[in-house]
Amino acid sequence: MFLTLLPEITLVVLAFVVLTTDLALDRQSRAFLPYLTAAGMLLAVIFTIVFALPGDKPQLIFGGMLRHDWLTFVFRLVFLFGALATVLFSAGWERVARRGEYYVLIITSTLGMMLMGASADLVMLFLAIETTSIPLYILAGFITEDDKSTESGFKYLLFGAMTTAIMLYGFSMLYGFSGSTNLYWIAGALMSGELPFISMMGTVILVMAGFAFKVSMVPFHFWAPDVYEGSPTPIAGFLSTASKAAGFAVIIRVLLTAFPLEAFGGVDWTMMMAIAAALTMSVGNLIALAQTNIKRLLAYSSVAHAGYILMGIAAASELGGLSVVFYIIVYLVTNLAAFGVVAVAERTLGSNDLEAYDGLSRRSPALALVLLISLLSLAGVPPMGGFIAKVLVFAAAVEANMVWLAVVGILNAIVGLYYYLIVLKRVYLFRSEEEDKPVPIPRPSAVALTVCLIAILVFGTIIAPWFDYSGIAAGALF
Repeated sequence: MFLTLLPEITLVVLAFVVLTTDLALDRQSRAFLPYLTAAGMLLAVIFTIVFALPGDKPQLIFGGMLRHDWLTFVFRLVFLFGALATVLFSAGWERVARRGEYYVLIITSTLGMMLMGASADLVMLFLAIETTSIPLYILAGFITEDDKSTESGFKYLLFGAMTTAIMLYGFSMLYGFSGSTNLYWIAGALMSGELPFISMMGTVILVMAGFAFKVSMVPFHFWAPDVYEGSPTPIAGFLSTASKAAGFAVIIRVLLTAFPLEAFGGVDWTMMMAIAAALTMSVGNLIALAQTNIKRLLAYSSVAHAGYILMGIAAASELGGLSVVFYIIVYLVTNLAAFGVVAVAERTLGSNDLEAYDGLSRRSPALALVLLISLLSLAGVPPMGGFIAKVLVFAAAVEANMVWLAVVGILNAIVGLYYYLIVLKRVYLFRSEEEDKPVPIPRPSAVALTVCLIAILVFGTIIAPWFDYSGIAAGALF
């Protein structure tokens, strides 16, 4: 069990090392902190691959509180990569680069995400969610001298506390119905057929309220644009990728484990998720059309992509699970690249308005190229990874006899392409009076952007290995 939990133990040790190093160094020497944090994250990735590979059969560890399987393994790597990229983007931000508590909060939140992805018990799941959320509330409002940042942190805390309370009430009902907090024992109790249908559906809705907030699903999406706009840009990217991935990891595990379709007649919560998917992608894309701030535009884009991922969950099949895992992986590297460009450009442009991106291709061709590739991937244009991801979720919906949902998804993809092209038009076709002023790219950010760019292209061209790995991970659910 020690080796299985070695990545999590590594993060606990790393948080202690970063905090004590921050106390020991003077302000000038603290520029070393992001590199120390990144090295520790990379070490956790290595330990995950070398020592924490799951076996042929899933294991319940830590007293049955955690499940060690291929889905846990894949999401561990997803969370660690998201945190590592966020740390590298933060190294170029003077407001946070030398503050050790900032990196400790990222490490702690990442630890919570890893526990969320592995949780097999309601008690552990709730503790993991809070371990993830509380540091994120602080990080969203970390720039205390900025009114927008403090406002975003307060809004995130307020709405998060409200939805968590609703979710916890759903957890208490699950315990009351089943007499257990273990997800697999709960499934057995629901399968007995002794519980009223109304009670079971009501519990699903209460539990999903908390999860829906984490992934900014309509109607729990309203916090995302304000929080993304006010947060430090690297944290906005972290919220839109790793935090969202953690939410979806919990949704697919809880829905498919604790609420088996057989207990509902095979169709009920899947239709609820399909309707939520259609509403989420439509609302996100339509409101994104009116945005003039790139962080708010990417926030509503993030809402829309939550809708696409929900299509795979609504399918409730092996192809659906595979498409969700693959989409989350591709979305992570793609949106990290997009927010990474915004984080780098913001330091020089001094604004996140779309007008500030006029002529960016002449001021920094490399940044413009990364933004081009990432936005086209988000739009689902081949040969980027986003194209394959969308094909898989659409195929899962069709296989599940939800052709109408696939049609809604395709129409939304067209709408999404339009507003992504609006940004690229400003970057490549518009001119700026400051074209002679280049936009420098800090070396840590350049490394992270390069890795993300390569990953986007690899996921879209060398498909078979990632398709197989996603299938193996999703297979742990069935």
